[in-house]
Amino acid sequence: MPETSDLFIFWAVVAARFLIPLTIPSYPLPGIILSLVLDMVDQTLFQEFTNLPLVDYQEYDKALDIYYLAITYLSTLRNWSNFFAFEAGRFLFYYRLIGVAIFEITHLRLLLLIFSNVFEYFFIFYELVRLKWDPKVLTKDRLITATAFIWVFAKLPQEYWIHIAQMDTTDWIRANPSNVIVLIAWAALLIFLGWWLLRDLPPMRPGLIIAASYKHFPFYSLHARNIRDNYTSQRFFDDFLHYELIEKIVLVSLLSTIFAQILPEVRASSFQVAIGLSILIIINTELSQWFARRGTHWKSIIQEFIVMSVVNFGIVLAYDFLITRFDGSINLLDASFFILLLTLNVTLYDRYRRWQIWSQAEMDVFADQNKQIKAAD
Repeated sequence: MPETSDLFIFWAVVAARFLIPLTIPSYPLPGIILSLVLDMVDQTLFQEFTNLPLVDYQEYDKALDIYYLAITYLSTLRNWSNFFAFEAGRFLFYYRLIGVAIFEITHLRLLLLIFSNVFEYFFIFYELVRLKWDPKVLTKDRLITATAFIWVFAKLPQEYWIHIAQMDTTDWIRANPSNVIVLIAWAALLIFLGWWLLRDLPPMRPGLIIAASYKHFPFYSLHARNIRDNYTSQRFFDDFLHYELIEKIVLVSLLSTIFAQILPEVRASSFQVAIGLSILIIINTELSQWFARRGTHWKSIIQEFIVMSVVNFGIVLAYDFLITRFDGSINLLDASFFILLLTLNVTLYDRYRRWQIWSQAEMDVFADQNKQIKAAD
């Protein structure tokens, strides 16, 4: 039996890995850096301060990595004004997500090298630029070049080191302190490549933009209200055919597949979990449309999360009541975890996707106005 102190440290680290990423939408760079640092040191914390066996650490680590990467991706819906950067980030995120889902099923380490986590460093690169420049200075060519540099010079060596060679950097340096020179040289190369990418950008603006720069759409704005009502008045089956619902199902299904591999009491297959959560997502979408048609618009994301969590728990409890009549059962503890995971991601996706649509609509209006002004001149 693990000691009480060991369990306290374990759950404190797990709680931190779940809570810290929630700062990313509001404070992207500090949030992702803290999440990344905690990801790097948690194994060392367990080794130094607990006697816990770390046999399943790889699965646990990859699942929590994907959790904070999902929050990171959802924050780009809310915050990123460079649409090509958003599209590139979305591809890189789902590329990694698919690779980790397959890895959790097959445990083939080579997959973590092939499906390298380029999205994380791509996100950091974008947010570093946003500190001092308008992200629109990142052209398609510059973003593609940055992605290639990150993939080849940063992530491939790192993924090989961690997952194929299975080397621990701390132990490697302890064995030969001069190895730190190699790390310094590698870091210097990455800094030089970053400087080369940004060498001809416009002059930097004063100060640092640390908090997220997103367009807030107050409900009392007439134009924002028209855009909002036009979006939310779509019928459910129209929305069903749009990629938003499909993307939510893919996102939550892949996340649930990954977490189903590390939760000890999950009896359902990954496919069964994905089907069950997909049905819940469809119900949630219909409920959201119903609320919107009745004029209910959430003023707080926390309020929306709590209400939808209660609704989803009610659905699961009703299902559990019915299935026991046919000698079936579900694990309510595991079901509760999946409900919270689903509700969090769907709530963030729905809210941030709406903001992205409204932001693009506003930009289109301003572009049309500028064209009309130029034509008049």
